[in-house]
Amino acid sequence: MRSGLILVLLLAAVPARHAAAQDTDPVDVLIVTAHPDDEAMFAATVYAITHHLGGHVDLALVTDGSGGFSYAGLAEPLYGLDLDNEAVARHYLPAIRKQELMAGGRIIGLRNYFFLDQLDHAFTTNVDTVLQHVWDVDFVRERLVTLLQRYPYDYVLVHLPIDEGFHGHHKAATILALEAVQTFPPAQRPVVLGGLVGSSEDAGAMEMAYEGLPGYPVTAVDPATPVAVFDRRGPLSPDGQLDYRIIVNWLIAEHKSQGTMQLFMMRPEADLERFWFFALNDPARLPGVQRLFERLADARP
Repeated sequence: MRSGLILVLLLAAVPARHAAAQDTDPVDVLIVTAHPDDEAMFAATVYAITHHLGGHVDLALVTDGSGGFSYAGLAEPLYGLDLDNEAVARHYLPAIRKQELMAGGRIIGLRNYFFLDQLDHAFTTNVDTVLQHVWDVDFVRERLVTLLQRYPYDYVLVHLPIDEGFHGHHKAATILALEAVQTFPPAQRPVVLGGLVGSSEDAGAMEMAYEGLPGYPVTAVDPATPVAVFDRRGPLSPDGQLDYRIIVNWLIAEHKSQGTMQLFMMRPEADLERFWFFALNDPARLPGVQRLFERLADARP
């Protein structure tokens, strides 16, 4: 009863900003991710928003990051800890990874961090296990609702919750973010976009169809293909020698306790940041999304 009352009060207080927002207004964005380093999915887009459009981007991190010890051994000399030892990692990794996250966040211009500290228990593709047995989903959902009420975000960025082979924590974080947004009246909802990187060399990268995560109607998208893309090869210098891939690499390099992240620097298939439009969004906001990404593509230092 108490949580329901709080939710009703929050909904009554939501400012009706979204309908009045203009294309030239600064953009306010909330990222919702499961782990420190997941923000790399949107790194170039976020950098362009904060550095070229004067926007503000905050990040809500759902887990404590304590499960990232499998490939942490390479960073042991840096931190003086036996980080591939689970007992040691569970104790120290949450603080280490938050520091790494904020170091990377300084590069792309993150403003606020909200740590929800749910257990990063293990790699699993089973989202039901995460939602039903691992996380305090009521706490996470209500915390996200509070943030959405407190800050008049225009957009929420989440990972596109792919079914096959996709981390259950990523899917769970996206589901809870969508459920939090859905508690608001349609006219007062920020637009939620699901991100997934792709390759500029793949002719079908912008035709990839996604229907939604089976069993979770809230994850449905409309249309089925990406509605916007940010090209990490966009120039950041007059001669075109510098581009957004450098920014992405800088961010990834801050996550030194996560060895596999560095491999993304060498993957040409990750030079596009693609975004899907969730069906719970107001369809009238879709042209605004496309205009935003046109502005981002045209923006220069």
